[in-house]
Amino acid sequence: MGFFASLFGRSNSGSEDYENETPGTFPDLYNGMTLDLETNEGHHILTGRLSGYTEGDTALTLERLPGALSFDTREMGTTVVVRGVSETMTQFYLRGTVQESTRLVCRLKDVKVKAISEQRHDFRLQLGIPVTMYQCADEARSNPEECNLVDISTGGACIESEYLHAQDEVLRLRVKLLDYAPMEFLGEVIRVCEYQPGKFRYGFLFAQLKERELTELTRTLYNIQIGNRSPWMRSESGHW
Repeated sequence: MGFFASLFGRSNSGSEDYENETPGTFPDLYNGMTLDLETNEGHHILTGRLSGYTEGDTALTLERLPGALSFDTREMGTTVVVRGVSETMTQFYLRGTVQESTRLVCRLKDVKVKAISEQRHDFRLQLGIPVTMYQCADEARSNPEECNLVDISTGGACIESEYLHAQDEVLRLRVKLLDYAPMEFLGEVIRVCEYQPGKFRYGFLFAQLKERELTELTRTLYNIQIGNRSPWMRSESGHW
């Protein structure tokens, strides 16, 4: 497998979407890993540390991260989505039922892999704002391509541009979301269509994000969705 193929973690399957396809197998979990709980609509509930799991289990226990405040509680029997990143930096989604929920722990039962067809409907923020693309070789960022961000998720983005790019081309995308710090993503064009004469839309798949990058992007998109741009949720340090 080539360098870029390993970064993007997908086969040349001709996918019609930019979301990273996740195999229908249970991911490798381990005690101590960080997991996010979300509603079915993609709203963040809590972030915790896996503290009760043995291989083959369909039950998970999450505890607070060191230094974190108490959990938000959920009603028993509520269905939630578990989102995590494996050691190979592959994002995965699980679905489970709340068995116990307190300020200190959250236990889930009947945990299963979320179907790929469901994952393709995960949260995607519609924006329509200007962004900039760069060729990978342009390390000085001296030749910007001004384009438009149609929508974005943690898996990738839809870009509208007057510039023509080929499928499988690897580029860099610089995004400035409202008053949040600029973000830059390495990505691959996996779909091209001529939206209007002389205007093209691209499905742009992000290289697999590191856990910290993924958490920051998820929180930023959620904050924008609910109109809550609280200072403690922002990144003021510039690029990741």
